[in-house]
Amino acid sequence: MPVTTKRRLLGAGGALLLPSLARAQAPYPNRSVRIFVPFPPGATVDVTARVIVSKAAELMSGASIIVENLPGAGGNIATQRVAREAPDGYTLLFNAPNHTVNPSLNPNSGYDPERDFAPISLVAQIPEIVIAPRSAPFTTFQEFVAYARRHPGQLSYASAGIGSHPHVVTELLLHRLGLEVLHVPYRGAAPALTDTVAGRVQLKLDSYVSSAPHIASGAIRVLAIASLERSPLMPDVPTVAELGLPGFEGILWMGVLAPARTPPETIAILSRAFMAAARAPDVSQRLAAQGVEPVGNTPEQFREIIVREIPQWREVIRAANIRPE
Repeated sequence: MPVTTKRRLLGAGGALLLPSLARAQAPYPNRSVRIFVPFPPGATVDVTARVIVSKAAELMSGASIIVENLPGAGGNIATQRVAREAPDGYTLLFNAPNHTVNPSLNPNSGYDPERDFAPISLVAQIPEIVIAPRSAPFTTFQEFVAYARRHPGQLSYASAGIGSHPHVVTELLLHRLGLEVLHVPYRGAAPALTDTVAGRVQLKLDSYVSSAPHIASGAIRVLAIASLERSPLMPDVPTVAELGLPGFEGILWMGVLAPARTPPETIAILSRAFMAAARAPDVSQRLAAQGVEPVGNTPEQFREIIVREIPQWREVIRAANIRPE
C-alpha cells in the first residue's frame, strides 16, 4: 500500500474517533441525573427536594435531574441503593438524619453513613419544636422539667415511630435532662400529633408547619425550639439551649450525597449548584412557607455534621435501649 494512501486512512480513522472522544470528554452532566428520596411523595423532605433540585438543575445550565421516591425500611432501601451505584455523579441521594441514625439502630442497615457516601451539601433544615397539649399539667418548658422530675414515668410523649427523628431527639433531650418519660410510638407523625392535641400524651417534638393550626387555635403550647437560635416564625419561643442545655440541637436536616469515590470535580460542580439553589431568594421564600430553613453548606461542613451525629445517636440508642420494630 502506498504511504500516502495509508496516511489518508489513518487520518480518516482518527477523524472517526473524534465524536466518541468528544462524548467521553463532555462536561458533567451530559445525561440525566437521578436523585433518590427515601420518603413518599408529598412528605416535607420530598417537597423540599423537588424545590431545591429544580433550582439546582436550572443553575447547571438546564441539566436534567429526576427526583425518584423510594421509601421503605426507614430510608434504608434508597440509601442502600445509592451506596451501590456507580460513583459517577449520575445517581444521588436526598437524605435526612435517618442517614446517621439507622446504622446504630440496625447493624444490618447495609451501609456505612461515612465510608459509603460523599457529602455534597446540607441544603435545608427544620428545627424541632417541643409542644404540649393545653390539658398538660405544665405550661412552660421549666414547668415540664420540674413536673417530670416529681413524677418519673407518669408523663408520656408521642413520636412518629421507633427510631424516627423525633423519637431519638426526644430521648437525647430526656437523657440530657435526666428525666423518665414514657415513649408512645405511632405509625406516622399525623396520628401522633392528633393524640397530642387530644391530650392522650403530654409531649411531642414536631415541625412548626404541622403544629401551626393547633398553635393558632390554642390547642397546643410551644414550650421551646430545639435550635441554637430563636426562629423568626416564633421569636418569643425560647431555645432549649437558653433553657439550660447549652448547645442542644434537634434539627431535621436535608442534604444531598453521592456514592463514595465520586470524582472531586463532579462533587465540586454539584456542591456549587446545590449551595446556590438553597440560597436563591425565590427558593428561600418557597421553603419559608413550609417552615423550612435554607442552609446550603459545603461538603466539608456537611461531613462534619455526619461525623458528629454518628456517635451521638449510637449513645442515645444504647442508653435508651431502642430496638427496631
